[in-house]
Amino acid sequence: MLRPFSFLSLLFISSAAIAQTDTASVRTEIIEEVSVTGGVKTRRMAGAVNGLRIGQEELFRAACCNLGESFTTNPSVDVSYSDAATGAKQIRLLGLSGTYVQMLAETLPVFRGAAQPFALGYVPGTWMKAINVSKGAASVKNGYESLTGQIDIDYLKTDDEPSAHVNIFADQMQRIQVDADINRQLTSSLSTALLVHYGMGQEDSDHNGDGFIDSPKQRQYNISSRWKLRLPRYIMHAGASAIVDSRRSGQYGSNITDPYRTGISAHHYEGYMKHAFIIDPSHNSNIALMANAAMHLSDNVYGRSDWRSYDVNQKNVYAQLMYESDLTDRHSISTGVSFSHDYLSQHVRIKPLSPRQELDESENVFGAYAQYTYTLGTKLTLMAGIRGDHSDMHGTFVTPRAHVKLSPAQWLSIRLSAGKGYRTVHALAENNNLLASGRTFEVGKLSQEEAWNYGGSLAFIIPLGERSLKLNTDYYYTHFIQQAVIDYDSDPTAISIHNLHGRSFSHVWQVDATCEVVDGLELTAAYRRNDVRCTYGESLLSKPLTNRYKALFCVGYKTPLELWQADVTLQLNGGGRLPGGMGSFHSYPQLSAQLTRRFRYIDISVGGENLTGYRQHMPIIDAAHPWSPSFEPTLIYGPIEGAMGYVQLRIKI
Repeated sequence: MLRPFSFLSLLFISSAAIAQTDTASVRTEIIEEVSVTGGVKTRRMAGAVNGLRIGQEELFRAACCNLGESFTTNPSVDVSYSDAATGAKQIRLLGLSGTYVQMLAETLPVFRGAAQPFALGYVPGTWMKAINVSKGAASVKNGYESLTGQIDIDYLKTDDEPSAHVNIFADQMQRIQVDADINRQLTSSLSTALLVHYGMGQEDSDHNGDGFIDSPKQRQYNISSRWKLRLPRYIMHAGASAIVDSRRSGQYGSNITDPYRTGISAHHYEGYMKHAFIIDPSHNSNIALMANAAMHLSDNVYGRSDWRSYDVNQKNVYAQLMYESDLTDRHSISTGVSFSHDYLSQHVRIKPLSPRQELDESENVFGAYAQYTYTLGTKLTLMAGIRGDHSDMHGTFVTPRAHVKLSPAQWLSIRLSAGKGYRTVHALAENNNLLASGRTFEVGKLSQEEAWNYGGSLAFIIPLGERSLKLNTDYYYTHFIQQAVIDYDSDPTAISIHNLHGRSFSHVWQVDATCEVVDGLELTAAYRRNDVRCTYGESLLSKPLTNRYKALFCVGYKTPLELWQADVTLQLNGGGRLPGGMGSFHSYPQLSAQLTRRFRYIDISVGGENLTGYRQHMPIIDAAHPWSPSFEPTLIYGPIEGAMGYVQLRIKI
């Protein structure tokens, strides 16, 4: 089934186009990208949308091997294992699953459908210049799918100062990772960058003694080629990437006659191009065309190939044509049209020893949007947008969104937002890891998901002598009109995915504070409360495996010349509900620490994660009987592995 090259021609032909869709994107290009530098720490994004830009300096405060390990010091985003069989990680924002977070790479949608479960492991940490995290309803320019927020990956730039780096990471779990990047200015107008990655994990330890190895044996190859052409009135970005990922897990003891094993082999190919035509620089007027195309092929085996399996060949194409202009100093507009195509060819064996089913899914969506922004200096920003889309699966739907930012004083910023979001569900592609469970697996006929999101934030800068305290608090409410519910509760012998019958919502409140106490010593403290509920059967219950709260405390210290840096992060993850009358899980702590010594051409970091050593008790239920209906590896709420030490070298060539 893995036939990648038949799609390469479509991938490159379909990848015709655009410059940044962000309002300031072409404008940022014109002013030589002076807005943000690569080494910045976390900073609040400008504009009306409530968001954070996490820079490289913040990312390198912990073992940032990939995107999934980039949020250690971030109180808003949670990352955890989705099951104890595949090693896949899932993200949570505003207390809800990462499927409701729109994943972007420099404003282009990426890692959709079948690629989503492992997307957090597909982006090496050293490839990223920054991560932009926005909460709540986002701009209508990037589509209708952002129900709880967006994560936009900003890669290393081709036209940054020419350099070459090698990153080497190794930990006590026998995981090794090597990354390299190089960028060059080929001519005054043409620049390029090459990014490569190799990762391997081969340990077969079983510290909890359940007969299953604690983490998958994995091997991954990843390469990306990126280009940029810059002329006085024209800017082009283009690139292509490829990922090969293999994971093996399960029982590997020599005395097992019929071992239960999982095997996942994935190939992911993607290409993009962006074109921006600058019409009037004085008004930041431009026409932009962008597109990308991706193919994801994956063969997944759970137990044995004749037990449960899922194979998919997915193709995505996205294109957008847009026009932006500053009408005056206070008024600006953005309009555009878009097209997206998703096709999934799926072969699945849901019932053990049953024939494989062929299930194809296809959707074409045509859309148009308009967005207006009013800016009154630094005091007031109003942004209102609306888009209409027509899907050949779900018909026509309208997405309104609005944002307000008010700054009555230099020490106070107020943001308010409201908006709607929609999402097409690919139940098997996004949740095929649930096939590892011994329970009966059922998928109903699912409607398009639909939700409203409302939120607000207050940001204070409080003077403390010569220094200041940055204090932020926000609240978000997400209300689902329609939702695909993963239900463990209605039937203890089954997992079902069905349409919502009743209420589903989340209330999330967070407060965080950051202060530089003395030169080089910075403290961050945060607390978040989650109230996430959904109707299961006839009962409105707390969402299972979801922490009720999270507390975080970070300490970072740099010596005056920044030759030494020490970072310590302590998390306290609140307890939550287990499904099916299984009770609840208790709160647990996690401690990470890293010490870095910088030399002229090399940085050496030594650190540890989960230093408290907490492990979820019995991550696999009834591990002794993997072929029985009571076998359950998908109810994961905490760490599977214990304390882990690592060493990392970052070398500048």
